[in-house]
Amino acid sequence: MKKIQQLLEIQLFGVCSKLGEVMGISSGGIKLAFVYLSFFTFGSPIIMYLALAFWMNIRKYHRAKRSTVWDF
Repeated sequence: MKKIQQLLEIQLFGVCSKLGEVMGISSGGIKLAFVYLSFFTFGSPIIMYLALAFWMNIRKYHRAKRSTVWDF
């Protein structure tokens, strides 16, 4: 079960786990909140999730590309 959860976190961008780290909340609670909010608001949190995943991917790309402040 743990391997499946790790695989899903890697494939689903790790947005919930990153939000959990930053806010000090378990990632399971954030996942449940996304699911419940998606039912009540007809999927708008899914758009927010995808936007956060895109933003995290862009930040990861920029960090990998520039190693120091002086690189342009």
